Amino acid sequence: MARGFETWANPNSPHGHGRAARALLEEARKTVAEELGWRHDVIFTSGASEAIEIAGARARVPGRAFGATEHAIVSHAMGTSARLIPVKSDGLIDEAALGTVLADGPALVAIQHVNNETGVIQPLERIAEAVRAGGSLLLADCAQSAGKLPLPDADFIAACGHKLGGPPGIGVLLVKDLSTLEAVGGQEKGYRRGTQDMPSALGFAAALSSRAFADAMPRLQALRQRLEGEIIASGGIVIAGDSPRIPTIGAYAMPGVTSASQLVQFDLAGISVSAGSACSSGSMKPSRVLEAMNLTTEIGSSMIRISFGPSTSEADVDRFLAEWRRIAAKAQAEAA
Repeated sequence: MARGFETWANPNSPHGHGRAARALLEEARKTVAEELGWRHDVIFTSGASEAIEIAGARARVPGRAFGATEHAIVSHAMGTSARLIPVKSDGLIDEAALGTVLADGPALVAIQHVNNETGVIQPLERIAEAVRAGGSLLLADCAQSAGKLPLPDADFIAACGHKLGGPPGIGVLLVKDLSTLEAVGGQEKGYRRGTQDMPSALGFAAALSSRAFADAMPRLQALRQRLEGEIIASGGIVIAGDSPRIPTIGAYAMPGVTSASQLVQFDLAGISVSAGSACSSGSMKPSRVLEAMNLTTEIGSSMIRISFGPSTSEADVDRFLAEWRRIAAKAQAEAA
């Protein structure tokens, strides 16, 4: 990013400084594509939310549908006439319901690769086949999986930098075939308006190139497995524990202790957790994701989400567990 700031000029200007900036922007674009294993077009955006909005508004198919546990931006981007596809109690898409939606004609179908609250991984390879067979297009929100898991074979993929160690405020919309997306003029081959953030694009590319998250996944899987064994032993509940889940996200309920109370107590101990998505955790409203999974109010009101990253250590897990046990024991004593 420092290199980008030192040489910054508008990448769309025809003068020498602009051409130099354009070269750096294209270097970042090429690196992002290579690191993600993407052989098609890369459109830089301000984040995954803007990428989803672009595809949701301008994909060249008449219908719109999305999963019930999608990020909140998806319902906004897809419009009020979009069909809602339910999930089962394990957080996985109800594929029979998806088939009913697809039978109604071509649509843009938005399904998260990894849920941002529970970590549940959707079977997008199988879903993509069904979507494609029905003449529809698949939009995969990969904000939580890009740089960590192989990307699915989708028509549109949304990702962002800050979920994988890059800077905030930069993202991409990966497009398999530009003819499936309505152009609007402006930058990014006419598919996105606004001057590109070249320094942040370089930061995004650098974060992917480091493979910090990708290389840490086996270790984080073992760390989370140990954490969850101890949480269960302490009377806690693992949300969607039997579903395939990414190692970087865990959702847990502590019966008898509200999410708000847990957040305060963990924060006082210097431990940062959230109640559901970080985008909406501050509102302390019931989680839409848990409601869609038909989990009980008791579980929903006592759930917290924790995240693991490349720097997460055994000591971090031990400190979290000690605080979890303290909070749970205090609640049990007060209830006795």
